[in-house]
Amino acid sequence: MHQMAVFSLLYAIAISNMAAADWPTYRADASRTGYTAENVPADLHLQWTYQANHAPCPAWFAPDSRMEFDHAYQPVISGGTLFFGSSADGKVYALDAKTGRERWSIFTDGPIRFAPTVWEGRVYAVSDDGCLYCLNARNGDVIWKHQGAPSERKVLGNDRMISLWPARGGTVIADGIVYYSAGIWPTQGIFLYALDAKTGDVLWCNDSSGGIEMNQPHPTARSKSGISSQGYLVVAGEKLIVSTGRAIPAMFNRPNGEMLYFHLQKYGQQGGSEIAVYDEFFLNRGFGYQLADGEKALDLIGPQMAVTPSGIVQANNKKINASTLVLGEKTDKRGNKIPAKMLQERWGIDSGCASVSLIAAGDKVICGAPGKVTILNAQDGATVWSAQIQGRPYGLAVADGRLYVSTDRGEIHCFAVKERTPEIVSPIRTEQKSKEIYIQAAEAILKKAAVTEGYCLDLGCGDGSLTHELLKRSNLYICAVDSDPKNVERARKRLEDAGLYGIRATVHLAPLDHTNFPDYFADLIVSGRSASGKMKFPYETSFRMLHPYGGVACIGKSDDLDIRQRGPLQGAANWTHQYADAQNTGCSTDALAEGPLGMLWFRDTDHLTPNRHGRGHAPLYYEGRIFSMGVNSLRAIDAYNGRPLWDYPLPGIQTPYHQEHLMGTSGTGSNFCMTKDCIYVRLENKCLCLDPATGKLLRELTAPEHPDGDPGTWGYISCSGDTLFGSLSNTDHTVGYRFGKSDMSGMYTESCLLFALDANTG
Repeated sequence: MHQMAVFSLLYAIAISNMAAADWPTYRADASRTGYTAENVPADLHLQWTYQANHAPCPAWFAPDSRMEFDHAYQPVISGGTLFFGSSADGKVYALDAKTGRERWSIFTDGPIRFAPTVWEGRVYAVSDDGCLYCLNARNGDVIWKHQGAPSERKVLGNDRMISLWPARGGTVIADGIVYYSAGIWPTQGIFLYALDAKTGDVLWCNDSSGGIEMNQPHPTARSKSGISSQGYLVVAGEKLIVSTGRAIPAMFNRPNGEMLYFHLQKYGQQGGSEIAVYDEFFLNRGFGYQLADGEKALDLIGPQMAVTPSGIVQANNKKINASTLVLGEKTDKRGNKIPAKMLQERWGIDSGCASVSLIAAGDKVICGAPGKVTILNAQDGATVWSAQIQGRPYGLAVADGRLYVSTDRGEIHCFAVKERTPEIVSPIRTEQKSKEIYIQAAEAILKKAAVTEGYCLDLGCGDGSLTHELLKRSNLYICAVDSDPKNVERARKRLEDAGLYGIRATVHLAPLDHTNFPDYFADLIVSGRSASGKMKFPYETSFRMLHPYGGVACIGKSDDLDIRQRGPLQGAANWTHQYADAQNTGCSTDALAEGPLGMLWFRDTDHLTPNRHGRGHAPLYYEGRIFSMGVNSLRAIDAYNGRPLWDYPLPGIQTPYHQEHLMGTSGTGSNFCMTKDCIYVRLENKCLCLDPATGKLLRELTAPEHPDGDPGTWGYISCSGDTLFGSLSNTDHTVGYRFGKSDMSGMYTESCLLFALDANTG
C-alpha cells in the first residue's frame, strides 16, 4: 500500500508538470504511459479531418515485425498546435489543433518515423537522415541540428536514400535533457545520445552498445552483436529504456549512458517496440519486467496498454481489461513461497475486435480498432461513445478537450464537443510548369536510354524541372542532388506541389563530386543543370554510382546527349545452382567480395520465404539479378539496389519446406538452377523455363516417364551448357523429420532414374 501511494504521488507530480491541455510527446509523457489527467467529453463530434498528401510509408510492414511505430502519423499537441512527422515526404508539420489548418512545415533529408517531442517552445524530431532537429515551435525555424551518424554515408534503406545510421530511437526529454539514438545495424555501429535540450551540446554518447560479444537468441549461440535501436526511448527514474525493435528492450544508466542489461538470449522470443513504465516494472509486448534487473515478473493479456494512477488497462485481439497491482505470493525456484506483486483484474470486457491502440484520459479509456474508435468508462468498461472511421487508428491523443485519431491512411481526425459540419483539410498544392528544354530533354533521355523503371540519379538537379518531367513520363524513382540550397528548396517545392515528393523522388543537398550515395545503385544518371547547358558534369566521381550490367548515363542537352552505358562488373562471379554451380563446388570464383563488408541496401520483404528450419532453396545470382524462391512464387531482385524486378507465381512450391524438420534441400536438393538465358524450375513432372530478364515462361520440358508408365516426379535438376540433367524421384521413399514434428510428404531424397535433355528442345 505504501508503494502504491508513492506511485500515485509520483503520478500527481508528473501530471502537474505537464500542462493539462497538452499531449507534448508520444503517449503523453516520458514514461509512455498513454495517460492524461484531462477528461475527454463523452459526447464528441467530428470537427475536421486532415488528409496528408500521402499515407505513411512504414519501414517494416511484415505481420511479425512487432515494429508499428510508423504505421500512422502520431500526433503530439502543445500550445494549441498539433505536430507530426511524415515518413512519406520527410517533413515536420504544425497544424492549428482547433481547425487542422497548416501553420508551417519543414523538410528534413529523410523519412520521419516518430512523433516529435515538444518542450519549452521547441520541437524535437529525428529523421532517417541520421539527425535530430530542434525547431522553433512557433515558425519551424531550425534552432540547432545534431548529426547522430558518424559520417554522411548513405544507403538505400526501406526503398529510400537515407543515412546508413538512421535515427530510429524516438526522442524523449527529461530534466532538460533530450535522448535519441542513430543506427539500427549493430555491425555498423549504434549511437545513443544525451544532449542539452537548449543548446544541443553532447552530454554523453554510448557508441559501444552495437559491438558487444553476447549470447544470441538461439540457446548456446554467442557472437559479437548488440542492440538495434528502433522505437521510442523511455525514461524510468535514473534509467533509460531503449527499444530494440523486435527484441527485448535494453536498459541504460541515464546519467552516464552505461548499459545495465540486455537479456537478448533469455527472452529471445519476446520483445517489440512498445514500452511503458508502471510502478517498478516496464511493460513490453504482453509482459512486465522488473526495472531493477530486467527479469520477467508480470503476464499481460496483450501488447496494447495504458498506465493510470489506479492501475493499467490492457487490450489484445479479443479483450480489454483493467487491473490493479496487489501484493501476493509466488513460488521461487526452490519451492518457497515469497511475496510478489501481481495484477488483479478489476473488470474485463469482450471487445469483439483486435485493438491496435489504447490510451486513457481522466476517467475514460479510448481504444482504437480497425474501422472504429471507442470510449469506455474506466470504472467498469462500459461503452460511452464510439465512431466509425476508415483504416486502422494507430495514433490516439487527447488535448484541450479534443480527441485526435490518426490512421494508416494518412488521415488525422479531430473530435470535440461542438456539433458542426466536418471539414476536410488538405495541403494546398499548385503544380508548376516546366520550360520546354526540360520537356524535350526528358523525352529524349527516356527514348535513347530506354530506362523507364528503377532508380535514377539527377546529379545537379537545379530547380527539379527535369526530375519532374521524367517522373511524369516514367516509373522511375529519382534521387536528385544539388549543391545550391536554393535549388534544393525550389526542387522540393516543385515536386511536393506535384504530389510526387517522397513517394517518387527526393532532393538532397550535397557537393556534386561527393554525394556520399552508395555505389552501383543508379539504373539511370541524368543532370537537370547540364540539360540547360549550365553545368560541367563530374564524370570522374559519378560513374561509381552507375548500375553494372546496363546502367545508362544520359548527360547534356536534348539534341546533344552524351550517352554512356556500364557493362559487366569486372571480377564478379555468378551462382547458378544450390551449391554454386553444376559441379556442386560450393565455391564462388568472385574476385571482388572481401571483408570487411558493409551495408549497400536493405528493405523489408513482402515475399514469403520458408522457415529457416525447413532448409529451403538457396537464392541464385546472375549478372546483377538475385533469384529467390519463396513459398508461393519465384522473385527476381536487383542485386545492387534491392528493387523487386518480377514475380512468377508458383503456389505452394515451397510449402513442404515451410516447416521445422531440418531436412529440406540438404536431402532433396534444390528445385531450380539457371544459365545465362534461362531459369529451370522443376514442378511435378515438368520443368518450367523462364526468362531471367522478364520472368516470362519460355517453354515447358517434360521428364521421361517412370518405368512403370506413370508420369513421375522430377527430383534432381542441374544444367551445364545446353544439357539439362534431371532425375525421377522415388516417391515411395521419404525420411523422418529431424526437429519439430513436420509433414514429410514431398520430401523425396532418393531417385530411381537419371536422364539428360536438350535444354532448348527437350
